[in-house]
Amino acid sequence: MANTYTQIHIQAVFAVQNRECVIRNSWKEELYKYISGIVQSNNHKLLSINGMPDHIHILFGLRPSQSIADLMQDVKGSSSKWINDNKLVEGKFSWQEGYGAFSYSKAEVPTIIQYIINQSDHHKRKTFNEEYYDMLKEFDVDFDDRYIFKPVNIEYNVPDGT
Repeated sequence: MANTYTQIHIQAVFAVQNRECVIRNSWKEELYKYISGIVQSNNHKLLSINGMPDHIHILFGLRPSQSIADLMQDVKGSSSKWINDNKLVEGKFSWQEGYGAFSYSKAEVPTIIQYIINQSDHHKRKTFNEEYYDMLKEFDVDFDDRYIFKPVNIEYNVPDGT
């Protein structure tokens, strides 16, 4: 796209199906590398990735050659296949339908990177649902409560096993 200049920073948030805490410490870094590769192979710039056993946050610079919906479909579909092909969970792994996507200015990027890096500390004070609702409200996003990621009884002290 000659003569097209953009600076679009997106934080995407998506959850494991039924908010199950199945992303294990023993393989989460490989998952993050795999997702990073998907983002980069689509010519976007991954700025930060981290999460918890039941959800992931990614911050990336979005190129206008692809929609957020198409990128997220690739990220979620390909990473689900990777998890299943490598038999990293019992049964079939899938991401919950949908995602949140929020845009940030360049000045906000360092703060959002730190926020994503510090997910573990952040979730000692706030549940995923509290965090997600706060983001939707902060960005003035209209939403239907029926389609918000449903809360589950979560203990984030997940064993380090596979």
